[in-house]
This record gives sequence, structure tokens and C-alpha cells, in this order.
Amino acid sequence: MKGKSIAKLTITLIVIVVFALLALNGLKVPQISKVYSIKPVADAINLGLDLQGGIATEYIATDTTIEDFDSLMEGTVSALRTRLTNAGFTEANVARQGADRIRVEIPGVDDHEQVVAIIGTPAHLEFIDPNGEVVIEGKDIESCGMTYTDSTQTEVGVSFKLSAEGTKKFADATRTFVGQAISIYLDGDLISAPRVNEPITGGEGIISGNESSTEESYQWASDLCMLLRSGALPMDIAEVETRAISATLGIEAINGALIAGLVGLILIILFMLVVYRMPGVAASMALCIYILIVFYTLAITGIQLTLQGVAGILLGIGMAVDANVIIFERFREELKAGRTPAAAVKFGFRNAGRAVIDANVTTLIAAVVLMIFGTGTIKGFATTLMISVIASLFTAVIVTRSLLKAICNLGITGKGAYTR
Repeated sequence: MKGKSIAKLTITLIVIVVFALLALNGLKVPQISKVYSIKPVADAINLGLDLQGGIATEYIATDTTIEDFDSLMEGTVSALRTRLTNAGFTEANVARQGADRIRVEIPGVDDHEQVVAIIGTPAHLEFIDPNGEVVIEGKDIESCGMTYTDSTQTEVGVSFKLSAEGTKKFADATRTFVGQAISIYLDGDLISAPRVNEPITGGEGIISGNESSTEESYQWASDLCMLLRSGALPMDIAEVETRAISATLGIEAINGALIAGLVGLILIILFMLVVYRMPGVAASMALCIYILIVFYTLAITGIQLTLQGVAGILLGIGMAVDANVIIFERFREELKAGRTPAAAVKFGFRNAGRAVIDANVTTLIAAVVLMIFGTGTIKGFATTLMISVIASLFTAVIVTRSLLKAICNLGITGKGAYTR
């Protein structure tokens, strides 16, 4: 029994050290001319606008008297979010502010003008026949992608697939105008005028550009494809303000939070060791496991970490320590009642477990409600708080208990090793 306990504690300590080193330094393993790497957790975590900088843009609806204004505003928010996601800005936050304003926050952006252009471009695409009539519009395009338009693979165009209604309209037009050109306009500018060689009834086609180089052709096709995927905005909005947010404040905040967290962690471990002694050892190891679980979860899931999210993590640390204090106080009472350390662990967790679970579950409910109904930084705080509470509950109820049982099985019977 003693040998198994020593092995369990040793393995746990090794696991903590290994994963802590991986979190700090990452890992690179060369294998058959390829390199498989594990990023340091700090590099793998997605930081929010307040921690890594970016841009924040505010828009206002140009006409608030139109019918179904609220539903159109919600649709515009959704369209902006889709447009940014399709452009690769998956961590962007788009939220309605007040009755007629929309705030867009995009972290980690280098080219501010490009993003503003993406947000503000309506991408109104029209296919116009020789008589000047609109055949199909961008809304008729169901999907699109980039493709080569020549055998040498130097010119890039945009392949598209039409909806059922768009397929029918396009088929009728191409039957009528065989041998003539159907012009393609983007926001009123002619981008291509391909000649119809035969009726196109399959609902698929290719838009070619007039760029002089492969690089220009690729960029043109990439931008057009992205805009077509996102579609036009449901209503007209005007830019009120665009601000570039420096990462300097975020770096200072991260450094301050790291220092505060490290100092707090050291003080907590010292407190637990002085007051609870051997149980404090179990609590300290469990606390390290809790921190690793939280940060690895953020790194693996890609959840964005904001300054408010850091507050949620620190609050979770406090809850994890509080849970251990409750359990250890019950453990101490059982020792004073004359039970052996092993028996005290059993009855201490039995008596304190319900209080710990109730406290964590009520906090978890609050976090879930905030995550569902909150937006922006509130949702970031709620997300990290929820992760922290789950990790805290797991480490307090399962990890600490397992480690404390292993310590009690080492054969140390003196009460002075477990309590003052």
C-alpha cells in the first residue's frame, strides 16, 4: 500500500512538471524530415482585443424609420459576423449597441484598411444581359470558390454555383443570348463580359478577371469570392468611428496578471502548507493540476481570452482553494474526533462534499446564464469562469481526495503532520 502511494504521488508530480514545461516551452519533435511541434500554451491561446490589440469600429443605421427595423438590424449583425468569419477573422466580435448602432471588434489585425473595406463593401453583384436587364444577382449564388481559368494555371477566377431559382433564370438567359455577352458588374463596375457559347443549364459557371499578373489575378479572385460568400448587408450602415487599439495596454495587463497570479499562487501554497501541512501538499498539487487544465482547455478549444476572462480564471482559483479549505476543515474535525487519517479522509469528504458541490454548481449556473445572455467581454468572463468552476470541482472532489488518500497511506500517523 505504501509503495503504491509513493508511486502515485511520484507519477502525479512528474505529470505536473512535464505538462508545466510543455505549457511554458512547447515541444518540437523532428520525424522523417518533418517537424511536429506543440506550441507553448501562451502562443496557442487566442487573446482578445484588449490583450493583443486590433481595431474597434462602430456603425450606425442610416435610416431608422424603415419597416422591420429591429429584424434588419439583427440581420445586419449576422451578415457582418458571417463576412468577417469568411474573411478569416474568426475571433471578431460583432454586437448591437443601443437601438441603431453596431460595434465590431477584431483582435490581432495588421491591415486596418482592408478590414474596414471588407465590412463596408456591399458586394452587389449583377449579371446583365445585352438588353440591360438583370439576369441574376449575388443573392442567387449559393456557393463559390477559386479556380484556374487557363491551362497554364496562371489566371485565377471564381467558380460559382447557383440556387434553384438562379439556375432557371440563368439557363433561360443563356439560351436566349447564345453568341452574345452577359456582363458581370460588381457594385456598378464591369468586371467581366464573357460570351455565351452555349446554354448553361447546370447552374454552375466561372467569372474571369482582367488582371495582368498571376498575383493580381489571385488577389482579385480571393477578394471577390470572399465578398460573394458573405453577401450584401440587409440595411445601409455608416461608419461612425474606427479606432486602432494598441497591444501595449494588453501586454501590461497580461504581465500584471501573470505576476499577480504567480505571487498569489505562491502565497496560497505557503498558506496551505503551513496551516494544513500534509493535506496542504495534496491541495498544492491539485491546484497546479487545476491551472494546467484551465490553460490547456483554452489553448485546445481556441476560446478567446480577454482581460475579463483572466478575472474569471483568478476567481476560479479562489473557488478551488475555498473548496479545499472546507474539505480540510472537516478532515481536521474528524481527526480531532479520534479517527485515523485514512478514516478522516473518507468521512471528511463525505460531510464536506455536498457543500463544495452546491457552491460550485450555483456558480456554474450563473456562468451559464451569463454566457447565454451576455455579449462581448461578459461572455468571455462567463466562459472562462465556467471552465474554471468545472476544473475546480474536478480537482477538489477527485484529485485532492485521491492525493490525500495516497498521503495518508504513507504510514504517517502523527496528527501533527495533518493539523496544528
